[in-house]
Amino acid sequence: MTQEIRLFGAIAVRPAVLALISPFETATGFTVAVKWELNPTVKKHIEAGEPFDLVIINPNLVQDLTALGKVKAGSQVAFGRIAMGVAAKAGSRPLNIGSVEAFEHALRRARSIAYAGEGTSGGYFTGLLERLGIADEVKPKLVAVSGGQTALAVGRGEAELGVVPVTSILAAAPEVMLVGRFPAELQSYVDFAIGISADSRDAEAAKQLSEFLMSTAVDDILASKGVERR
Repeated sequence: MTQEIRLFGAIAVRPAVLALISPFETATGFTVAVKWELNPTVKKHIEAGEPFDLVIINPNLVQDLTALGKVKAGSQVAFGRIAMGVAAKAGSRPLNIGSVEAFEHALRRARSIAYAGEGTSGGYFTGLLERLGIADEVKPKLVAVSGGQTALAVGRGEAELGVVPVTSILAAAPEVMLVGRFPAELQSYVDFAIGISADSRDAEAAKQLSEFLMSTAVDDILASKGVERR
């Protein structure tokens, strides 16, 4: 059996999954080599032939890769979901976003708002602005950030607020703080699933990692990092 498992995952789950790698390696003796990209980029790389053993991305993208023969049929399992949240620089004044009205007011008052220029969360947010009817007012203040750097951009002072999955905000502490999650009426969870490569160097080892990531023993760690189980 090979001693290295190649894990290719979405940037949004990185903070949570990284917290589990060391315990898994200690328990099994395997080494996990990790690589992180935005969801669509992970899919493109795998489609282009990049080797991997385990992938964690949006469920529909895992399904697409299964249809292409890149992911082993029947290996897909639901990993968890991540809520959308609002970030601000640590020490900023308290901000109420607990209702739809308060959320809209905060966006209107903000001088600048960072969001993911690519990926699932950014697409949802720009669509939400249209739904709320405030796109024309807010869009001139948007700062598109690439490569999973949205929360960090807020910490660097490049935007007053950031709209990004909660995992990225929690991981950017202490420079960044979580203002709060989107109001329930506006919340959109970004779902993630695990799939095993159809061409894994060691399918059994990949399965062990998948089962470890899905075990109830790690639920509390995932929750502390912003990943919610269904």
